[in-house]
Amino acid sequence: HPFKRHGGGLDASPFRGFGEVSIAQLKPQSRANLPIVKNGTALAISNLPLGVAAHSKGRTGRGGARNRADRESHALTKAQIANLSLSEGHSRAIGLPFTRMITIHWKAAGVPLSGMAAATGKFIDYLTRWLARRGYGIAWLWVHENAGDKCWHCHVLASVPAELVKPLVGAQLRWLRAITGKSYCAKVIRSKPIGGRLRLETGNPALHFENARAALAYLCKGAPQSTLDAARIDRQHKLQGLIIGRRCSTSQNIGAKARKASQ
Repeated sequence: HPFKRHGGGLDASPFRGFGEVSIAQLKPQSRANLPIVKNGTALAISNLPLGVAAHSKGRTGRGGARNRADRESHALTKAQIANLSLSEGHSRAIGLPFTRMITIHWKAAGVPLSGMAAATGKFIDYLTRWLARRGYGIAWLWVHENAGDKCWHCHVLASVPAELVKPLVGAQLRWLRAITGKSYCAKVIRSKPIGGRLRLETGNPALHFENARAALAYLCKGAPQSTLDAARIDRQHKLQGLIIGRRCSTSQNIGAKARKASQ
C-alpha cells in the first residue's frame, strides 16, 4: 500500500500557516516520476478577500426532506462515502478525471454557516458554465467541513483542463465577489493540481490514480472510523463539526443514476 495505515498521503501540509491539505506525490512509490511539464501553467494558489452572502432558511427545491436547507449533520454517512468513492471512479470512466482540488474558506469569506451550501452551489454553477462556454465538460464532487481554525469550509475535486488553470484564477475572484458582495480577504481560496503537477492524469495515469484516491480519502475523513474501515478508506477519522444543509454532493454525470445508466 502506498501509504501507512490511517496515515494517508495528504497529512503533511506545505502551507503550515494556512492549514491546507497537501496533494503531494505519494511515497514510497516504485515508478519513476515524470518531469514537471515545462509548458504547463504554474500552480494556481489564490488568496482572496471575500464577504457575506445572503442566506435563506427553508427548502432548497432540489429534493425532499433530506435536502432541506436547514438540515443538520455532524458526519458523513456510509451511503455518502460509497457514493463519493464510486463517483470518483466514474469520473475517470467518462474521461473527466479529477485534476484539481479547490478549498474555499467560506467563514473567512464572511458567509454564515447556514449560507455555505448556497454559496458552494453558486460557485459550482459559475465553474460549470465557465468551462462550458470554453467547450469543456466537467465532473465534480464537494464535501463541507466545519473544524479547526478554518471553521466552515468546502473541499472541491473537479476536472479542470491544464490550459485553463491560469485564467481560472482571475475567474474565481470574480465569482467570489459576486457570491459574497464584498472585497477580498486573504486565504479564502486555494487551488492545487492533484498529484502536485499539471497534466499528471495523462503523463502518469497510475500515479494520478493513487493521488486522486488519496485526495478523495482526505475528503472522507469526517466519516466514523467504522465506516472508513468498512469502505477500505485508509484515513483516521477526524471530527468535522456541524453542517447545515448538504454535507456533500456530486455532479449528475457521475452520480448514482448516471452510473446505473452506464452499466
